[in-house]
Amino acid sequence: MARLFGTDGIRGLANGSLSPELALQVAGAAAEVLGRGKSRPLAVIGRDPRASGEMLEAAVTAGLTAAGVDVLSVGVLPTPAVAYLTGLYDACLGVMISASHNPMPDNGIKIFAAGGHKLDDAIEDRIEALIRANTPQRPTGAGLGRVRSASAAAGPDVPAEYSLAGTHERYVEHLVATIGEELAGLTVVVDCANGAASEVAPAVYRAAGATVIAINAEPDGLNINDRCGSTHLGPVQAAVLEYGADLGLALDGDADRCLAVDATGAVVDGDAILAVLAIAMRERGELAEETLVATVMSNLGLHIAMREAGIALRTTGVGDRYVLEELRRGGFSLGGEQSGHVILPAHGTTGDGVLTGLHLMARMAATGRSIAELASVLSTVPQVLVNVPVSDKSLVAAAPAVREAVAEAERALGDSGRVLLRPSGTEELVRVMVEATDPARARQLADDLARLVGSV
Repeated sequence: MARLFGTDGIRGLANGSLSPELALQVAGAAAEVLGRGKSRPLAVIGRDPRASGEMLEAAVTAGLTAAGVDVLSVGVLPTPAVAYLTGLYDACLGVMISASHNPMPDNGIKIFAAGGHKLDDAIEDRIEALIRANTPQRPTGAGLGRVRSASAAAGPDVPAEYSLAGTHERYVEHLVATIGEELAGLTVVVDCANGAASEVAPAVYRAAGATVIAINAEPDGLNINDRCGSTHLGPVQAAVLEYGADLGLALDGDADRCLAVDATGAVVDGDAILAVLAIAMRERGELAEETLVATVMSNLGLHIAMREAGIALRTTGVGDRYVLEELRRGGFSLGGEQSGHVILPAHGTTGDGVLTGLHLMARMAATGRSIAELASVLSTVPQVLVNVPVSDKSLVAAAPAVREAVAEAERALGDSGRVLLRPSGTEELVRVMVEATDPARARQLADDLARLVGSV
């Protein structure tokens, strides 16, 4: 049995590799590992609006309650909201059903431990071992878990804080309270990707005082990430120009990442966002150890910009979980990825795209500068990324011919660039990335490596 957990939970084709039977097993095993020793453990479950989320939520709920865990279903909310509510309600675990930026037919299961923290490898391994053993410990009678299904309004069986209004409002209030600036005067277009933040993202920005134009905020279960959001920036770029907005923000399906565009429609990626926030936090004395944490995928330009700003840059493997581990290990206060995952540990336990956009706008309000001006601290080194579909990503990436070709490309570039080749954490792809001061050289080397990877 291949390892179930990737870099961001379990992900696959809904009702295919990610079946309701598997979801039930995963939930039961997670309950046994994370709920052990609790007399009446509680789990928080949320999901994005994919149609398959309804099926998988039912399976996860069955697995948890069969293991004696009470379940609070909070409905459609972003991943970071589920993490926040897991901690707020002192739950022993949280479950987010989402495939993030993946196409609609896919879905996924992300699990949080107590406090809303992502699982480390050791805990994931324990969960997988229980699934393989297939010896669930199931209580009977009064030991079964119960479902606290949050309704639209509080009632005799639903405490006010557990109502949908209560859970959503608490998350909105939590985010708005993280900034000290009033955003009045700023106009923002937010592309919600027809995803989990379609309601709460516009609500957060309006509550903070901004004028908000929401697009792709009408999920129907089938249109999530469909030519919109952080993987398709065309709609937000066009809307910014149409409405003369100060900036645009593009979220992904579960709103744990955010990319931006300036008033001209130019892209402000995760590296630029990290640079803007790092400098702002350093000026306020909030950047612990004057250190930013990023991944090996971050552009060389970010390294240069941080060095010039007097900020140390630590790098990790790809995946926000590894950034989180380094943040917690070193007590650092800002980290993230080029893809738009930005983590502010003072305000959340995982990447939060809505929070990221809020703090970008707060920096604009505090300085009176445009996002283009703020992002100009970073000059990117030309980078080419090629995603190569393969049948076995780990085998291909480790092939001797591939490793030798990467080493040869690195020798050819010397100090003028770098090469990174890695298997995707969520798809059967090998990602080939080349950076070089000469864009044509970067493209040539990336294409040559991609052809080799595809032929192995």
